[in-house]
Amino acid sequence: MSADTAVPVRAPEPRPASGNARVRRAERARDALRRAAPALAFYAAARLTGMAMMAAWAWWIGRHPRTLLGHSWDGIWYAGIARHGYGLVLPSPTTRGVVFNDLAFFPLFPGLVHAVSTVTPLTVVSSGLVVAWLSAGAAAWGVYALGERLYGRRAATLLVVLWGLLPHAIVQSMAYTEPLMTALAAWALYALVTGRPVWAGTLSLLAGVSRPNAVAVAAAVVCSCALLLLRDRDARTNWRVWAGAALAPLGWTGYIVWAGFRSGGGLFGYFEVQRLWGSRFDFGKDALRFVRHLIVGRDAMAYYVTVAIIAVALVSLVLLALEQPRPPLPVLVYAVVLVVIAVGGSSYFASKPRFLLPAFPLLAPAALALARARARTVLTTVAALAGMSFFYGTYLLTVARMPM
Repeated sequence: MSADTAVPVRAPEPRPASGNARVRRAERARDALRRAAPALAFYAAARLTGMAMMAAWAWWIGRHPRTLLGHSWDGIWYAGIARHGYGLVLPSPTTRGVVFNDLAFFPLFPGLVHAVSTVTPLTVVSSGLVVAWLSAGAAAWGVYALGERLYGRRAATLLVVLWGLLPHAIVQSMAYTEPLMTALAAWALYALVTGRPVWAGTLSLLAGVSRPNAVAVAAAVVCSCALLLLRDRDARTNWRVWAGAALAPLGWTGYIVWAGFRSGGGLFGYFEVQRLWGSRFDFGKDALRFVRHLIVGRDAMAYYVTVAIIAVALVSLVLLALEQPRPPLPVLVYAVVLVVIAVGGSSYFASKPRFLLPAFPLLAPAALALARARARTVLTTVAALAGMSFFYGTYLLTVARMPM
């Protein structure tokens, strides 16, 4: 499929009786899940093994795995919002001029955690883990579905495996928002390439209230719909294309505006909230300064791994753009926006791999290469990645002392 491909507009099909339509949709869903089952099984095995290794080491050093996964760093803030709503503002005890405001965190994940903890006997922390783990499963299925559509079953399975064995894949098992955003993004992209712009716009709207960098999903949907409207006269009279484009940015812009006024900063107050956290977009100047610091000095291992991950992401983005067949426009736009945000943002250098976690299309060139490789090469590569992922995930949660 060409990179110029936007949202295909399918001719309306005659609808059978509503009961038959529901049965057929259910059958299609079961068939899709059956095809994805091997990839999901590999993914579950990878994540369970990674968590088991981390848990064993955590117990050995006297720390609780549930706390590390569900109530550390940003997980503490999400749990607080789920319990009490927004309103917590704390000056940094260590850095002058830095003010931590919980409005920096988007509401969908803590809202779901609050809902689960309300209707079940689970605590907020356990509910956060349940929401994250279910989201990770939905994300893996969405990654497979999109990969199967674009590249075939073998490459799609490897795409899921690679995503589950990233060095920082432990985040997929934490009470963080990346699994939720990835699930919504993957299915939004799938909806686009299968000609469902309204679904794509709706999923983009939901993604937009999950994370700040989910603006990448809206950009993908809007660009794809806009290109289709420019090139296809029939699409200009199709309300679904217009509706998809209109819905896509509403979640992200809605929360940005609401949070800005809630913070007292007006229309763009949210960006002041982020600035006071020490986070802003500076076109990568802060990142370059930190890389220079790592070259001339010494620092923690996680920072050097972050440099390597960023370098691999940039190379992978180039390879994705040059891949034949070329990726669909929304997939490429989505990946580009995520990489630009991650690389161009200031501060929180060790968190950049986490910001890139939803950028699963960057793994497509590697998945395609492995799909063409011999079985021995695939097994060796996967085993090496698994060892690195399990070790590094354990290190991040039990040894490293920097925010993830």
